[in-house]
Amino acid sequence: MQMIYQIDTSDYATWKSGFDADSENRGAAGLSVLQIWRDADSASKIAVLFEVNDRKRAQDWVKTEAGFGRSGTAQFLKTA
Repeated sequence: MQMIYQIDTSDYATWKSGFDADSENRGAAGLSVLQIWRDADSASKIAVLFEVNDRKRAQDWVKTEAGFGRSGTAQFLKTA
């Protein structure tokens, strides 16, 4: 299962620094980063593609992100 996590940030460098610092928590949540994209027309919009090993833990991680003021939206996907 994969998850696309989308976030809008006013400062990519600050977001990326916090995101990188959170790698241990993401790993504990069963998330592996596959790809990070920035919107071609709006550099503040970011999408991250994750491999998800445990949906419940991934959902808990998304809620934790909101607690850090980095609230985004998550969409869980299965290969068709």
